[in-house]
Amino acid sequence: MSGNLEVIVEIPGQPSGLGWLPDNSMLIISMIDQKLMKLKDKELSIEADLSKLVHFHCNDMVVAENGNAYIGNFGFNHEVEELKPTNLILVRPGEEPCIAAEDLFFPNGAIITPDNKTLIIGETWAARITAFDIEPDGSLSNRKVWAELSTIKEGYLPVLDGICLDEEGAVWMASPTTNEVIRIAEGAEVIETIKVDTNAYACMLGG
Repeated sequence: MSGNLEVIVEIPGQPSGLGWLPDNSMLIISMIDQKLMKLKDKELSIEADLSKLVHFHCNDMVVAENGNAYIGNFGFNHEVEELKPTNLILVRPGEEPCIAAEDLFFPNGAIITPDNKTLIIGETWAARITAFDIEPDGSLSNRKVWAELSTIKEGYLPVLDGICLDEEGAVWMASPTTNEVIRIAEGAEVIETIKVDTNAYACMLGG
């Protein structure tokens, strides 16, 4: 609470999603060079090269209790290319990366429910939150729309960025374009809205 800062590691390729392996080593997304990095005992190494499976920068990530990492990516360079769907990458510990899901529009913000059975992920460019069942081998199935953000209110469309889950099963969603964090229930019911002074890009609950 005193606000002290400490540099843990430098990521020249621009850090994004973070997560933890069962041995307490940290996984870090290196966005620009499309790599999954591992920090263990203050040593940084490459856990997986994702470049063959993604088409632009990597982005957010969620890591399951067993170490399975689900990694999103932009899918295209929005400054020079038209909108296009992309995939979600799965990296199991010690294995090569593979595609866990396809046809997602900028998978961004991801959470796993406490029972480890459901992955909930935002699709920023599709203005929706999507859910998958997590199979025992880590693969994903039974895709469904968890919340369609365009149905919240006429003329109001928040842009989804980072999300997290509370103990009641509601999603907290950061919206940079509307400068707020939104607490939303499945089906797109808004429970609470918290305004912030600047763009809100990610949110995390503690305590």
